[in-house]
Amino acid sequence: MRGKNVLGLQAWPCNLIESSLSSLSSNSVSLARSLSMRSCTTLLQQAGKQLQLLHTDPRALALSVASALDCQLPSLGQAAHATILKCGHHSLFFLATHLINLYSKSDLQDDARAVLGLMPQRDVVPWTALIAGSVQNGRFAAALEHFREMQADGVLPNDFTLPCLIKASSSLGSTITGKQLHGYSIKIGLDTDVFVSCSIYDLYAKCGCLADACQLFDEIPHKSVVSWNALISGSVVNGRQEDAMWAFREIRRVGEYPNSITFCGFLNACSDASAPMQGMQAHGYAVKVGFDSDVSVANGLVDFYGKCQLVGAAAKVFDSIKEANVVSWSSMVASCAQNGCEEEALRLFCRARREGVRPTEFMVSSILSGCARLAGLREGRWMHCLVFKSGLDENVYVGSALVDMYGKSGSIWDADQVFYEMPERNLITWNAMISGYSQHGYVNEALSTFEAMQEEGVAPNYITLVCVLSACSHGGLVDTGLSFFNSMYEKYGIRARAEHYACVVDLLGRAGHLERAHNVIKTMSIAPTASVWGALLGGCRVHGDVTLGAEAAAQLFALDRHDPGNHVLLYNMYAASGRWEEATVVREEMKNDGIRKGPGCSWISVKDGVHVFHVKDRSHPRTAEIYAMLTKLREQMRAAGYVPDTKFVLFDLEEEEKESQLWYHSEKLALAFGMISTEQGIPIRITKNLRVCGDCHSVFKFVSGILQREIILRDNNRFHHFSEGRCSCRDYW
Repeated sequence: MRGKNVLGLQAWPCNLIESSLSSLSSNSVSLARSLSMRSCTTLLQQAGKQLQLLHTDPRALALSVASALDCQLPSLGQAAHATILKCGHHSLFFLATHLINLYSKSDLQDDARAVLGLMPQRDVVPWTALIAGSVQNGRFAAALEHFREMQADGVLPNDFTLPCLIKASSSLGSTITGKQLHGYSIKIGLDTDVFVSCSIYDLYAKCGCLADACQLFDEIPHKSVVSWNALISGSVVNGRQEDAMWAFREIRRVGEYPNSITFCGFLNACSDASAPMQGMQAHGYAVKVGFDSDVSVANGLVDFYGKCQLVGAAAKVFDSIKEANVVSWSSMVASCAQNGCEEEALRLFCRARREGVRPTEFMVSSILSGCARLAGLREGRWMHCLVFKSGLDENVYVGSALVDMYGKSGSIWDADQVFYEMPERNLITWNAMISGYSQHGYVNEALSTFEAMQEEGVAPNYITLVCVLSACSHGGLVDTGLSFFNSMYEKYGIRARAEHYACVVDLLGRAGHLERAHNVIKTMSIAPTASVWGALLGGCRVHGDVTLGAEAAAQLFALDRHDPGNHVLLYNMYAASGRWEEATVVREEMKNDGIRKGPGCSWISVKDGVHVFHVKDRSHPRTAEIYAMLTKLREQMRAAGYVPDTKFVLFDLEEEEKESQLWYHSEKLALAFGMISTEQGIPIRITKNLRVCGDCHSVFKFVSGILQREIILRDNNRFHHFSEGRCSCRDYW
């Protein structure tokens, strides 16, 4: 039998079998199942010494196969299989079933199918093992094909088989197959089984067949907590949070008791509905009934508090977990990263690594998103290395997060490389790449990527169109942008939202078509938002249309009077036009309303530190060197034809004072520090919290040409890449 290799498996040398086989007594198996992976492996290897005594005992061999599955060591199970063949036990039904279960759940489908094919008699148990393993490993179509073969074999499914098949149909989005299985369950009398009925309900809910789902739930004669859990999860999936909350209350009313799954579903509903009070009440109830110590409930609470922007409460729950698992760490890291606590998220991630927690795609994606918001290129590159080390480099979500991180950290060509090396791309990936090109001023690349996306059959969503319109705005492509906007619904089925209107107003405003931009606002199908009026005010400031700008500002103040950015825009518009009386009035109104403008600043990361500068800043330890470098740069630039543009000094000062004020802007100080702190050939990366002024923009172009330095500046609107005396924005920003 061994020589013929009838199962088509790899032949195992006899000495390897003797050293690897795990033939355990029942006590050894029980112990193995309670140990860690490493301890379990050691125990299995040590138990191989019992081979000579136990290799003829079929029960011990079955336990060996089961233990190999528990410990996720299919190679040891294959060794046990070899011994089964050697001892002539291959015809024993229960051993074959154990082997099918091992191979199918280890995603060795061919081996599982081969063992099943050689069984002289097959009942529902081995078929169910094969189907369950296929579903567990995402082979949903294969699971349904196995079911057809099972029917041809004359075997009826049981209450374990049908839920697996229904899950496969749900995962494939095949409502028709699901309904056929529903009808089949009625035919064979399994439709009243609680697990079968809940699986069918889950399928209908996930496939959007809400009427069928509700009818099925109403027809369940005895609703257990499992049934209620299905209703809660289905309601959450379909955005019906109120129904989920009602179901949670009904559970108590009818005398049922919620379990951990109930609490997790209800907390998801509360976070999706932005209902922190209801979630807190559920937290109190969980403490009352003793579920607060359940790790899955605690994880749900961490996630709930994080999504409700209550990071402190999430941290308290996390700290109370006695044995935090990978989901606990992932939820806490995401809570920090998504609520402006990116540095804390990085610290938590490092702590998790020290405690031996293996990074998951969710955890890594959260950290990369945090790096993107911080523009933390160094940390992002460190994470990229960890992605390769952890084997997550082919994960589409991690890849998308990397593209987004590099794009928002000023390294667009690294984003480009990651994008084109990804084996699989989804809509999020394409959006991240288009947005990256747009923010960096590479308009043609953004539009060609949009075309390539459509050629690959990926349908755009509303975010895609926002990125495309933004690219047209940054590039001054008025006609192209308007063409995309006017064909959004007809061509892509996407109705214009406030974000799209804001992009169009910005597109027209930047190009000087202020009246056309105003007309777009007047004819909007929805109420104009602050972002729409803000785009018009920004265009009026650039082109000096004080009258229309004042009207836009009035509309902005009606929507949000206390946003300092709107007042600053209006003040700058008046100041740039020399209308100092109106500018002074704006300042006085801000003072009377208690509105304070945050100071403008620029920062630069050099080695392990972040250095922050304000206008005329002299607090840095290397101030003397910084100002000496600025003096040297000014002499070189004036020799090359530089003339200070004092119109960007928005204060009523003498010309000489304006030049002095202008020369010591925060971004120039950061540039000088970068010049003295980095080697030639290393790009200087600077971030500013406000829009870069026109004079600083000219200075950066001069420096990049005279000293042959690459400079990447990120302001509050976009990236500017300076190289050889030119900027990627082509002086259109």
